[in-house]
Amino acid sequence: MIAHLRGTVHKLETGEVTVDVQGVGYRAAVPLDVWGTLDEGQPAMLWISTYVREDRFELYGFADRAGRTLFEEFLNLPGIGPRMALELCAVPRGFLLEAATSRNSQALTSIKGVGKKTAEKLLLELRSLLEKKPDLLGTGSDDTRRHEFDQDAIATLSTLGYDSATILATLRGLPPDLKTTEDRVAAALRSL
Repeated sequence: MIAHLRGTVHKLETGEVTVDVQGVGYRAAVPLDVWGTLDEGQPAMLWISTYVREDRFELYGFADRAGRTLFEEFLNLPGIGPRMALELCAVPRGFLLEAATSRNSQALTSIKGVGKKTAEKLLLELRSLLEKKPDLLGTGSDDTRRHEFDQDAIATLSTLGYDSATILATLRGLPPDLKTTEDRVAAALRSL
């Protein structure tokens, strides 16, 4: 099993990279937030989860061990495949922590591909995961600013066709002094 790769990163289509390790290129799918932080042609290290099935051998890369662990925990959930697990890993951990601690399954429906039933199951699994590994989603101190989790803003931007990773990254980048949902949506649309 491949645990991590260190080498020169080459971006492919959105969410995929190759890591050139001494002349051998390993293709890996990465969460969108990780893909956005990687620089073309620069050295980087990715923590790798290897997904093997009879017809598939795929690599998934993460910026840190916690991301890889979270991905593997999501894969263990019934009904969650690697693509959905990768989408969930692109969501800020503070958002998942906030949804789990506030028991807000509705917040999870703003994630691409997560419907009401899946959100309810996912909420139960997140709460169970928090009991087993309380630090996996973080402490929630720095990355749970209220405007990042404005459910009305997330729902509005989602309705306009933006994916959850883009929405959450945009809301995270907004100034904290925006007081209303309308101000947040307007500012987010200007920056998209």
